[in-house]
Amino acid sequence: MDLPILSTSLLLSLLSLIGLGFFIRASVKDRTKQIKLTNSDPEEVLFNKLQTYFENRAYKVTALNKETNEITFQGFVKASWFLAIFLSGLAAFGLFCLALVLSFLYPSLGNFIWLILLFAPIAGVFYYRNACRLEKVLLKIDTVAETETKAKNYLTITAHRDELIQLQKTLSFDTVES
Repeated sequence: MDLPILSTSLLLSLLSLIGLGFFIRASVKDRTKQIKLTNSDPEEVLFNKLQTYFENRAYKVTALNKETNEITFQGFVKASWFLAIFLSGLAAFGLFCLALVLSFLYPSLGNFIWLILLFAPIAGVFYYRNACRLEKVLLKIDTVAETETKAKNYLTITAHRDELIQLQKTLSFDTVES
């Protein structure tokens, strides 16, 4: 092969490995988000519903402030074995492409260039070590009286993005436009 083709292939392989590195790093990024929801259930019923929901999802109440109606739940989130293996596979594929280009560019290195494939499992280990963590859910309930007999609850929830999506799917809340 020609040198310009091989050097271009090397550059593209290196750029894709840089992108893969950012992808692997983003797999453990904190995705905490805050949303506002409304519900017309009585405050005590709403609190019990939320407490039951979060306890079923392996969260425990760690702080309860009755004066400000703030509740903090905490739970341990496990890493996904599938994602750890998937990321290691992606890293292996990327390193294989790099080793293939380097083997054409530097044939004098022989089979030693293929040893860089041994670094592929580092991606899975990195994900698995950093994805296991304690997650917090901060919940604040504000009650506003609409009429003398009817009140509306406004919930401000700060949690992981996936947890918020699951909460909205499971329980019936209206989203407040902000």
